[in-house]
Amino acid sequence: MTRTRTAILGVGQYVPSRVVTNDDLAQMFDTSDEWIRQRTGIEERRFIEHAGIGPSDLAIPAVQEACQKANIEVQDIDAIIFATLSPDHDFPGSGCFLGHKLDLPGVPALDIRNQCSGYLYGLQIADAWIRCGMYQRVCLVGAEVHSTALDFTDEGRDIAVLFGDGAAATILAPTEEDKGVIDVEVHADGVGAKELWMEAPASGSIPRITTEMINNRSVFPSMNGKMVFRWATSKMPECALSVLERNGVSLHDIDLVVPHQANIRINEFISEKLGIPPEKVVQNIAKYGNTTAASIPMALYAAIEQDRAKEGDLVLFMGFGAGFTWGAALVRL
Repeated sequence: MTRTRTAILGVGQYVPSRVVTNDDLAQMFDTSDEWIRQRTGIEERRFIEHAGIGPSDLAIPAVQEACQKANIEVQDIDAIIFATLSPDHDFPGSGCFLGHKLDLPGVPALDIRNQCSGYLYGLQIADAWIRCGMYQRVCLVGAEVHSTALDFTDEGRDIAVLFGDGAAATILAPTEEDKGVIDVEVHADGVGAKELWMEAPASGSIPRITTEMINNRSVFPSMNGKMVFRWATSKMPECALSVLERNGVSLHDIDLVVPHQANIRINEFISEKLGIPPEKVVQNIAKYGNTTAASIPMALYAAIEQDRAKEGDLVLFMGFGAGFTWGAALVRL
């Protein structure tokens, strides 16, 4: 009996045209290009050009390119999964906005809020949908507009230097060939929920947002960097090894590793811990910063464009983010 798998037919990307360098940020608050590079590996990032641009807007050209690469029409999409931590609005979901902008009336749209692990959670959902025959052409999107939520003062600099705006999309479809999604494993532990979060606005507050929240800066993201580093460098390799062992695959069999792009030091630490040579690890954080849910598909896009990821390659994805959430996936392109 032939087993249906979920294949990645095409990958598309879009980033705003506005390039913001470390030197640009140094004009806003006390930092420097050297300080940012040493601690994060980031050299520049993209910010939206003006107000009125949401993640669903960034996703449109990414989806169109992904469809072109997959040799399908946008109208062939029969389900949308939209991963983001920066939705266009609190409600409705960005997937609904995207479906309307792509002229896909009636096509189901699911938003998922698993932050930097969002693409992996979405991949697991899309894989289940396709394997059971529910949908044939699933568009999995990761898109973020972070720049409008950052604190560009000395108090917020540790986080403001990290994030960028961008979008990437993948078209997923059933295949009976020996390729596609082999396995996806995801986890969460709310013990770290308040170690990487944005406290306000909050539905438990009356009203949801106040002048006090703005003044005490709880409307800006905050992070316990040391704890996040410790969890990320523990959970990502642990989950990756679990996926490999379950599928009888060794690290030597892996052609390429596509990790979440949060901090180059995290990825270098994990690579060294697992004994993965640097040439097998995709790194594009220097150019785009942390684009959370868009990070993994953007890194995959870069690898394909640079001819580092080719048909038949065995690829390992890894991610960790707020929640805490984390996961890993094994995919043959």
